[in-house]
This record gives sequence, structure tokens and C-alpha cells, in this order.
Amino acid sequence: MQMSGDLTKKKCVPCEGGVKPLTPDEYGAYLRTQLTGWADVDAVKLEKEYKFKDFQEALDFVAKVGQIAEGEGHHPDIYLHNWNKVHLTLSTHAIKGLSENDFILAAKIDKK
Repeated sequence: MQMSGDLTKKKCVPCEGGVKPLTPDEYGAYLRTQLTGWADVDAVKLEKEYKFKDFQEALDFVAKVGQIAEGEGHHPDIYLHNWNKVHLTLSTHAIKGLSENDFILAAKIDKK
């Protein structure tokens, strides 16, 4: 599978399963060229942690992530902890791994 183009211009598409998760070779270019600070975990999920000046700023970020996720129909796991840190985990649960949707959402969150 060839993945290319600006992720922020793409739209997540519903995934009900039946497709294989992406391999590190398939999504590696996005991690190298379009995403900063995101890490793949066992080729099954993407994770990133954000740090803010205070709890309110972290909470506002969580609300923005929620709006983006709703707009894309693809939802991350969100963990707000230590009053100023937000940890995001992206995965496509229907395929138990990573799909292009995870990378699209990551890029749009970072663009916010």
C-alpha cells in the first residue's frame, strides 16, 4: 500500500474490519515526514504526550481533540494526568492495529 499526500487534507473513512493493519514499512514515511513526536507502539498504536502550562490549558486541548475526533468519526484514547499532561493513543480497534485513519487524525490534532 502506497501512502502519500498531506494527511491534514484527507478524511478518515469508516473501518469495520476486514482489512489488514498497516505495517511499519507502509506507514513509516508519515512518521518520518509528517508527524512530530508520535511513536508507534508494537505497530499496533500511535502515542504522543503533550504538556501544558496548567490544567485549564490541558482541558481546552482535550476539548479541541474531541471536536476533531468527532468530525473525523475516529476517536483516540485520551488520558489527562498530572494536571497538565495529555496522553493520546490512536489505534483502529476494528482491525486491532493501525490504519491510515490513525495518521490522519494525528496530523489534524497536531495542526489544531
